[in-house]
Amino acid sequence: MRQLTVTIPDDFYETFISFFKHVPDVSINETQENEIPLWQQEMVLDRIKNAKPEDYISWEESKKKLNAKWNK
Repeated sequence: MRQLTVTIPDDFYETFISFFKHVPDVSINETQENEIPLWQQEMVLDRIKNAKPEDYISWEESKKKLNAKWNK
C-alpha cells in the first residue's frame, strides 16, 4: 500500500473526500494542525514581493542583534 499527501483547493475538498470515501481500503486522515491560513500565506508572499534589497540583513547581523537582545 502507498501513502499520498495531496493539496487541493478548498472548494474542491468535499468532492475529493466524497470520492475517496467509497474506494475500498482507503483511510483518510485529515490533519490541519500545522496549516498556515491562506490570508497569512498571501501576506507573507506580498511582503516578499514588495521587499527591497536594503530591507534584508545578513544572518550574522541578525544573530548579533538577537544575542544583544536576549543576552543582556
